[in-house]
Amino acid sequence: MEQEIKLTKLASCAGCGAKVGAGTLARLLDGLEVHTDPNLLVGFDKSDDAAVYRLSDDLALVQTVDFFPPIADDPYLFGQIAAANALSDIYAMGGTPKLALNLLCIPKSMPDSAVHDLLRGGYNKVYEAGAVIAGGHSILDEEPKYGLCVTGFVHPDKVLTNAGAQPGDVLFLTKPLGAGILTTAAKADLCPPDVLDAVFARMTTLNKAARDAMVQFRVHACTDVTGFGLLGHGLEMAQGSSVQLQLNVGALPLPPEALEFARMGILPEGMYRNRKYAEAFVAADSVPLEVQDALYDPQTSGGLLIAVDAADADALAAELQKTVPDARRIGTVSEFAGGARVILR
Repeated sequence: MEQEIKLTKLASCAGCGAKVGAGTLARLLDGLEVHTDPNLLVGFDKSDDAAVYRLSDDLALVQTVDFFPPIADDPYLFGQIAAANALSDIYAMGGTPKLALNLLCIPKSMPDSAVHDLLRGGYNKVYEAGAVIAGGHSILDEEPKYGLCVTGFVHPDKVLTNAGAQPGDVLFLTKPLGAGILTTAAKADLCPPDVLDAVFARMTTLNKAARDAMVQFRVHACTDVTGFGLLGHGLEMAQGSSVQLQLNVGALPLPPEALEFARMGILPEGMYRNRKYAEAFVAADSVPLEVQDALYDPQTSGGLLIAVDAADADALAAELQKTVPDARRIGTVSEFAGGARVILR
């Protein structure tokens, strides 16, 4: 009988917390020659969630790739989370995923049954999204890693980016924060099982329902909140849109358990990278440190951050509540007149 395996014990970091920091990534990309193509609507120079290439006047291809080390011990659950996370990039652009390829790194010691369950989790989540997995690539590695390259489609005139927010827009977030803190606590056997189960349930929830709701309205910008945390991804939206974001701290969906662990100093390494990158552009005033930590916390398979026209905000809120009950109205967009890009109130 094959021995039960705890995947998180095989990796030094977990989920989107393994991402290269935004500041480091910017330095690595600096100076690379960018070739232009009139049909490339969104490229890597935009700090966006996926690339978009126009195929015709009515059809554009959306493509992304995402993979990471285990965020959960159970292989099937890990496969689901990794797949949902990769699919999210397509949804954040307003697209519909259609085709996926597996990306798999496995140690020699990993039992065949665990690999099978991991892949089965990914397959089932992709099929839930209405897409198919048509192949992929696998290599041996000391640490397990899994994810997808996903291709989707969107109308060229309906592409959503993180750079279109307009003054007056209302901001929505569709999933609670604190996932990185809570899974870090779980690695130390400190997170209560019911709390961890709730975190995993949110991670395996596709952002499809949120996407389906938002495309009915005048959404000006969207991004999914993952490895750079709410403040890192919010900063990218503010800078890309040349605006300022004002976040209502009292409205943010912050699990009390995550705040308690943050007070105890149980924080993922990625939180410190995110703070170092974004802190100079954030005005936190008297916001408690543990709340700030939760806003820099790297999320895995997090929710969508949506900037919608104020005239459509109530209608979007009502639509989201039908299928995305965790969605919250968390702030507004204003003109940028210097100073901080993100204001916490």
